[in-house]
Amino acid sequence: MTDNFEQNQDETPTNRFRRLMLESSGEEAEIPEIEPSEVEPQVDATLEETIPGEKASETTVEDSTSAEHSSDGVLYPEEADESAQVDTVSAQETEVAINDEAAHNEVSEAPAQDVVVSSEQLLIPDQLEVGKDVEAGVPGQEDTVASIFASVNRVFAEEDNAPTLHREEDKTDEEEAFTPPQEFVSLSSRVKHREPPPVKAKTPFRPPENRPVPPTPRDTSPSRPQPGGTYIRQVPRRVEQNDSSATRVSPSAYSNSIPAVRGRSIPSRRPPIVPDAGPVVRPQEKPAWRTGLGCIARALMSMTFVGVILLVIAGTFLLYEYYTIARTLPSVEDLRQRASQFETTRILDRNGNLLYEIIDPSAGRRTYTKLADISPYLVAATIATEDRGFYSHPGFDATAIIRAFWQNYQGGETVSGASTITQQLARMLLFTPEERNEQTYMRKVREAILATEITRRYSKDEILELYLNEINYGNLAYGIEAAAETYFNSSAGNLTLAQASFLAGLPQAPSVYDVYTNREVTLERQTDVLMLMIEASRVQGCIYVSNNPQPVCVDETSALQAFNEIAGYNFPEAEFQMRYPHWVNFVRTLLESQFDAQTIYRSGFTVYTTLEPGLQDAAEQMVETQVAGLADKHVTGGALVAIRPKTGEILAMVGSADFYKEETSGQVNMAISPRQPGSSIKPLTYLAAFEKGWTSSTLIWDVPSEFPPSGDPNDTREPYKPVNYDNTFHGPVTVRSALANSYNIPAVKTLNYVGIYDNPNTTGEDGVISLARRLGITSLTRSDYGLSLTLGGGEVSLLEMTGAYATIANGGLRVPPYAISRILDSNGNVVYDYKPPSGQQVVRPEHAFLLSSILSDNEARRPMFGSDSVLALPFSVAAKTGTTNDFRDNWTLGYTPDLAVGVWVGNADYTPMQGTTGLTGAAPIWAAFMQQVIPQLTGGNPTPFYKPAGVVERVICSVSGTEPSQWCPEQRSEYFAADQPPLPAEQDLWTKVYFDAWTGLRASPECNDFIKEENAVNVTDPFAIRWISENSAGQAWAERLGFPAPIRFVPERECKADDPKPQLSISSLSENQLVTNNPVEIIGQAGATADFESFVIEYSPGHNPVQWERLFESGSAINQTDKLYTWDASTVEPGPVTLRIKVNSTRRNSAELLLHLNMQIPTPTPTATPTPTVTPTPTQTPTVTPRPTSTATPTPTSTPTQTPTPETSETSPPFGGIFDFLNTLIPGDNEP
Repeated sequence: MTDNFEQNQDETPTNRFRRLMLESSGEEAEIPEIEPSEVEPQVDATLEETIPGEKASETTVEDSTSAEHSSDGVLYPEEADESAQVDTVSAQETEVAINDEAAHNEVSEAPAQDVVVSSEQLLIPDQLEVGKDVEAGVPGQEDTVASIFASVNRVFAEEDNAPTLHREEDKTDEEEAFTPPQEFVSLSSRVKHREPPPVKAKTPFRPPENRPVPPTPRDTSPSRPQPGGTYIRQVPRRVEQNDSSATRVSPSAYSNSIPAVRGRSIPSRRPPIVPDAGPVVRPQEKPAWRTGLGCIARALMSMTFVGVILLVIAGTFLLYEYYTIARTLPSVEDLRQRASQFETTRILDRNGNLLYEIIDPSAGRRTYTKLADISPYLVAATIATEDRGFYSHPGFDATAIIRAFWQNYQGGETVSGASTITQQLARMLLFTPEERNEQTYMRKVREAILATEITRRYSKDEILELYLNEINYGNLAYGIEAAAETYFNSSAGNLTLAQASFLAGLPQAPSVYDVYTNREVTLERQTDVLMLMIEASRVQGCIYVSNNPQPVCVDETSALQAFNEIAGYNFPEAEFQMRYPHWVNFVRTLLESQFDAQTIYRSGFTVYTTLEPGLQDAAEQMVETQVAGLADKHVTGGALVAIRPKTGEILAMVGSADFYKEETSGQVNMAISPRQPGSSIKPLTYLAAFEKGWTSSTLIWDVPSEFPPSGDPNDTREPYKPVNYDNTFHGPVTVRSALANSYNIPAVKTLNYVGIYDNPNTTGEDGVISLARRLGITSLTRSDYGLSLTLGGGEVSLLEMTGAYATIANGGLRVPPYAISRILDSNGNVVYDYKPPSGQQVVRPEHAFLLSSILSDNEARRPMFGSDSVLALPFSVAAKTGTTNDFRDNWTLGYTPDLAVGVWVGNADYTPMQGTTGLTGAAPIWAAFMQQVIPQLTGGNPTPFYKPAGVVERVICSVSGTEPSQWCPEQRSEYFAADQPPLPAEQDLWTKVYFDAWTGLRASPECNDFIKEENAVNVTDPFAIRWISENSAGQAWAERLGFPAPIRFVPERECKADDPKPQLSISSLSENQLVTNNPVEIIGQAGATADFESFVIEYSPGHNPVQWERLFESGSAINQTDKLYTWDASTVEPGPVTLRIKVNSTRRNSAELLLHLNMQIPTPTPTATPTPTVTPTPTQTPTVTPRPTSTATPTPTSTPTQTPTPETSETSPPFGGIFDFLNTLIPGDNEP
């Protein structure tokens, strides 16, 4: 036994009693030694002086929270022990001295010794701290001391369920022979509230020496224990063996019942006022901190009491509600009888023809199997997947329900469930179809109550057995035995881990997790189940199953093996036949998303769908025929969707050419599988541009261009350089021409203008993704789409695309597509009745009409598709094709106001076709179907596209798309939204611009000294400017339209004050000055602030120069006023002359100053000579031009150029002489 008392603070009461017994019996035990200074000062000093220097023996007993006293003032140990069993504070080790006193007896004069007993903290309602001196063990009173040890031994014996103590009257000889130690150390101690006294030293137990003890004075005045004070009891007198006054502490005091002691009544529970033998000790004032603790304790007790009351009230209310709800629930007694009830669900077309009937599983697709005959792997997989705590909860998982409620509250919708296996069984067998489909908390409560009742009445094995025999595993397999046969040609008892993990994941959504039609998703579900089994094995230390003695353990290695086993397994072909199988499976998926999965297959529903069998038969036949005809092009699949735009009814759906042809993945429904749409998505891009102000005549330059791949100017990746399908560039094209001919580069430029995603700086939804979402396309969910999205860079389903086109066909009014019109239960009651909504106007009717006008314009698509393409039908119909650049997908979508049809051709396994386009692969199916069914639906009168009131017709320039200017070579009419007219004639390709002569920018108030008005090409696209200026094809285009090189383009901006400027002036001459002196000094400036190259001085006779004579040229700028040149004008004919100083720029621009002079320099008089020689004429004098110029500079008016040269002083007709040859070069429409 350890000698460190402090290390035993956490020992149990039983062990503590055992240690005390060993110490008291003299065995090796070390008792902590208490220094005299550690004893509380309230104890009478006489007791301290009784045995100076003695060591105190410490033992521990449990005491009660209140002491009981009899009328004679004696504290009965059995009463204290009875209370101690109720409330014991075991956290603190305190010291309590217990004394058996008799206030009415005299104190024995014989020497007395103290008996000290250490116990747990004693809490007394009226006195939280009590210090007591207990004196006992007077020599000769061994039986009294033995009674104390017998009492302790009785507590120990009662805990060990081996009662060995007896009342005093029944003591045996061994008990009478018990001899205690001769002396006991007296110790005064004080009960401390929740804090054990410090222990300074510990010494082995040693019997004290025998020495006389002086009697203790006693005070006979009555006293009562005071709160916070010290209550001192005196040593009782020596009594005889036959204790008639019942003053002796005996073993009977520790019995569970209070014995009858010589006529004494049962003592009161509160200590009476008794006379005290000792002096009255004035209690000290309680410290403040102890008062605070007392308040806290009382507050805690009050709060605990209130909490208990509230819990009782809440429990009573919940119990009442439980039985109130339980009375309304069906009985759980006949679960097996209910399990055998089953009614077939039937799926019909719009005319009531049966398409598919879900077979009664009792007719051969369901075999009941005992739980003992089911593979433990299946049981473990089901428990890990559906209900990990199945064997431990009462039928429902409260934690899971609370978590689900919280997740649903945060998500604002049902995002998490919490149904256990028992709850699922209750829902399947006991709820009506309407109740199963309720998404309310009350249904969850009713479900939990039923699950509780089922758990109470049935064993876990019975519940699990019913569940595994009732659940649906898809493909008409109800129950685990039918599932094992359907998928693996095996039995439920022979399922392996791989097979069990595959099957356990199917019941959640049998039509979604269908390995025949959705293999990849189904295998992913098996992965989820294996991960759940690994987690359950790790958390629970393997998975317990009741039908096997050994638990099931799954680790990563075995899980990987199981996955690989199923991934390489060829499932046997389904043996059932159905009419229009893709449609039936599509409807089943919709049913399961609308109703509980089990409800659909157990309620005897009659499901009416929107399918038109005549259209469906025609569609299936056309798809099969066309795919067979393209077999040499490696085409194996095709799909078709037909939707009525005004109602949203899906009239036909073909998912593959052959549903039962496994080698071509025929069971994959390509009508709902996402694929790249190619150019068929371009109309959405242009529709978004219409919403941003573009029109059908907006001009786009189809020229070599490059873009940041993401459309973000800060994107530093390799530029994206789109090309057209025909690998040519078509120059300037309007939106009508660009969309009708499906040019790629204009579409990319349009998307770059519109934006892929919404602009964060605006409040509206202006991106293409948002527009697609408005039209019903929800599969474009990625956040990293680039500009290739408009060419088919995203993946959408044929059903989504057809629905979007149907919205455009309906004038921008979207009515969501639907397939189920009505559902009746087995009694003919309407369970579901779809009422088509009036629709939502997601696109302006004007914009929808413009799009329909373009897509139905056979003349506009003639350059790419020819005048007699497969898209040209006998009636007005809009159409758009699409082909991915790797020939993996062909699309054709089109519509009239009566019907929207989409067709896809390709391979379900993504292998490419060979040279098949949307025009040759999908378009023939679309055209044949439209020509056959449109007359059927309309009675031979297809509905035309009606022009909304907000659409107007305007005349535009065919080349530029603006209102015609005076130079436009050809015009045509175009449709416009009334609030979005064409651009004015001033923004035609041919336009006049005021230039700043030096910078070439538009003139402005800051740059108005040297202005030139010139005709220019109105092009701002930098790629178009480069194409016209540098590309041979662009130059040829400009030449055909009469734009000679170099071509002047409309500047991007105006000239600013800090832009370079020329320094040009003449100070020695003035306008119209009469010049009579020769030579003529030309003084002024000829330079520039920047970009200077040279200056030239020229003159020409007359005021309308035709040919210039060069006088001087210099490459040095003269920016300060100085002499520029001395002109010898002697050879100039008298009359008007135009002098020009021209400063040339390094940027191929120039500024000039013209000065008109009247030259009247006298002709020199001939000198007479004596000989008859002829005097030379003045014209033979040398020219004053420092540089000879043998070639005269012609004026630009002599050639048909659109850019007049600076020297023109009079305005000449722009683009003079081009109209005649333009009419010969341009054959017709705006197409080159």
